[in-house]
Amino acid sequence: MSARNPGMNLDLEWVSKVRVNTQAVLKRAQQIQGQKLPKKQWQAAWLLKAVTCIDLTTLAGDDTPPSRPVRHDRLKEMDMHDKGVTTGAVCVYPSRVADAVKTLKAANSSLPVASVATGFPAGQTPLETRLQEVRLAVADGATEIDIVINRTLAITGQWEAMYDEIRQFREACGDAHMKTILAIGELGTFTNVYKASLVSMMAGSDFIKTSTGKESVNATYPVAIVMVRAIRDYFLCTGQKVGFKPAGGIRTAQESLVWLTLIKEELGNDWLSPLLFRLGASSLLADIERQIYHHVTGRYAAYHELPMA
Repeated sequence: MSARNPGMNLDLEWVSKVRVNTQAVLKRAQQIQGQKLPKKQWQAAWLLKAVTCIDLTTLAGDDTPPSRPVRHDRLKEMDMHDKGVTTGAVCVYPSRVADAVKTLKAANSSLPVASVATGFPAGQTPLETRLQEVRLAVADGATEIDIVINRTLAITGQWEAMYDEIRQFREACGDAHMKTILAIGELGTFTNVYKASLVSMMAGSDFIKTSTGKESVNATYPVAIVMVRAIRDYFLCTGQKVGFKPAGGIRTAQESLVWLTLIKEELGNDWLSPLLFRLGASSLLADIERQIYHHVTGRYAAYHELPMA
């Protein structure tokens, strides 16, 4: 992944000045969604790019998905069989990290294992318990940790307390990269989302992530505009590139193309990489494979032909 974000001291003056123009955000999100998406071979290329940015998430069972997400013969027909097309990571609960690491090692795969921690999804367990959960996941081999913020601190504007907690999570992560989940559906306003994004980056987050996938509102395009503009402003101020991860409710290949378009337009080509962009999804991969199958064969697959469906 990219160089770790060292963070900075909490700049409360910067945070307090934040005001988000809601109408401008909604208008920009509409523009992004209204753009023409790539077709034919360009679409297939973008879909393979989307695959490499997926954090393949299994937070309901104990299975470990395969490290080769698109069938080898399909990739060969597209001359992509030797291009290292794998998902960005596999994301599991802390108790499944050791299993995932062992399975991937047996499959001779270098795919990173990410783990949700810190009392996922609500983040309401005692701080020491949340910190210990991070330490245990790292000790078991997780190289990426998805933490959740204490939403109460963000909603009530306790930015110093939120910053201090995230700094402690940063320390507990050690060399593992830290993705900070804002749970945007529970933060109330775009201004709060921007402020929470900023404080998370100041505290050393390598990525900011929209949602746990367990809230009633998850990844939306307007909230993404707010978060990626916070990322852009932080980069212009510090020179540090922080990644972005939308998660929750992203299910179709078409949606993944819109997300890639949004990132390209708002942050530029540097962010079109698993180093700085991930899609948190559990069922997206099946639809992308279905579309790639159609591109290669000219017909849609029966469900038994797609192992991930």
